[in-house]
Amino acid sequence: MWLLALITLVVQLLKPAYQQFPRQCVTREVLASKECCPIWEGDGSACGARSGRGVCQDVVVSEEPNGPQFPFEGIDDRERWPLVFYNRTCRCLQNYMGYNCGECSFGYFGPNCGERRETIRRNVFQLSTAEKQKFIAYLNLAKNTVSQDYVIATGTYSEMNNGTNPLFRNVSVYDLFVWMHYYVSRHALLGGTSNIWMGVDFGHWAPAFLPWHRVFLLRWEHEIRKLTGDFSFTIPYWDWRDAQGCEVCTDNLVGSQSRLNPNLISPSSVFSSWKVICSRAPEYSLRGVLCDGREEGPLLRNPGNHDRNLADGLPTSAEVDFTLSLSQYDTGPMDRTANMSFRNTLEGFGNPRTGLGNSPKLGMHAALHVFMNGSMSSVQGSANDPIFILHHAFVDSIYEQWLRRHQPERSHYPQANAPIGHNSEYYMAPFLPLYRNIDYFLSSKEMGYEYSYLQNPGQRFVDDVVSYLEEARVLWPWLLGAAVLGALCSTAMAVCLAKVSKSMWRCRSRRQGSEKQPLIISTDTEGSSSSYRTLRP
Repeated sequence: MWLLALITLVVQLLKPAYQQFPRQCVTREVLASKECCPIWEGDGSACGARSGRGVCQDVVVSEEPNGPQFPFEGIDDRERWPLVFYNRTCRCLQNYMGYNCGECSFGYFGPNCGERRETIRRNVFQLSTAEKQKFIAYLNLAKNTVSQDYVIATGTYSEMNNGTNPLFRNVSVYDLFVWMHYYVSRHALLGGTSNIWMGVDFGHWAPAFLPWHRVFLLRWEHEIRKLTGDFSFTIPYWDWRDAQGCEVCTDNLVGSQSRLNPNLISPSSVFSSWKVICSRAPEYSLRGVLCDGREEGPLLRNPGNHDRNLADGLPTSAEVDFTLSLSQYDTGPMDRTANMSFRNTLEGFGNPRTGLGNSPKLGMHAALHVFMNGSMSSVQGSANDPIFILHHAFVDSIYEQWLRRHQPERSHYPQANAPIGHNSEYYMAPFLPLYRNIDYFLSSKEMGYEYSYLQNPGQRFVDDVVSYLEEARVLWPWLLGAAVLGALCSTAMAVCLAKVSKSMWRCRSRRQGSEKQPLIISTDTEGSSSSYRTLRP
């Protein structure tokens, strides 16, 4: 634990400062103008235009029809995202990214974003002890560091009086992503108390489930790198196939169960002190309000003690293999009822043995959420639990396997008639900068990352050796110190024993002439100098 605390302290001291949007885009003036094109400090121009990084331009959204699942129009801030808030934003050029084009696109690094590099996401159990401690330290740092770039909305645009009364608040780097996952999946507020529409989700239950969570993980990884200055950091994954329980629920990872209360995290884990946000969906619905980002209690988890009527247990290898065999990305109405749909089966609403939609029991991705029996089991509040990151990284790897196996054309992704928010050209709510669903319907290698277990065997061997060498490098000073200390102790002991033996020999030599020594060999002559074997120990 001391090493974890040391890593956290060092990172706090070394982290760079970022004084940029969205804070620049939540003032009355900006909301009134509906133009979010912040200045890039590198050249003092909006969107870094002087340096050729980007341009400020109108946002053009798709006019393709949505499916029938959401029978309303013009009542939800997420519709035609981001037009309710902004109709002009930065469009970044070349390898640049960000709300002001001040950052590098996924997979690119360096001051001018000219360095193409592929990073490897690894099994969490393949990480060295130091790497695990660093991962936990980074999570805790993100949880306890206020985002210098972003704030969250605590009210709807209507409640903000169309922007004249901004309703935003600060949030930590980690909780920013908890809030975004809540916001994309929240119920639609129709006005007043208990007046909601539950059958809508801009990031689940439909085709954008996998692209949206892919961007979510990429953005989370990106923000951790910015916060820590560690641009080699990658998200690990938990391969939960055929697991008999929560293998990552240990105090050196995401925390074991408390002995005093099995619904809580062990006090030996740093996560026992975490407080959750956006976890009370029924309360928000009853009051007709948004989550405001306030702390709502401890992180909850009681894995395996879930409702067996909802899910049997953790997914199996056979279920993953069947899911990967489905050749159609999505089918029919492209919602929870879709049959023989890869997306619907992986998400958990299609039966992982038959492919039939609207399964009475949840499977695959959703089954693990249910299995965790706590904060993870609420769609809107699930990202509070750090298991969410490990889980969705593995789900993303299954998505990657499917893309490589079936190699679908872009046209394979639905362009129209998907549930609202899920058509190919739709921008993902609530991300700023903007990302389109269709742009993340392609291999992870195009975005600069790979999964270790999907590598060819030769490359996997090289990466394993590098990992072992890295762990040895970290442990070497300790091993060397232990060896030196051991040698010093051995030398000191040998000197002491030599002195004691010499002293005893002298004492016994003086006594030998006048004392009769007991014999153990009867043929020896009494007092013989060859009878040293007769000396008592």
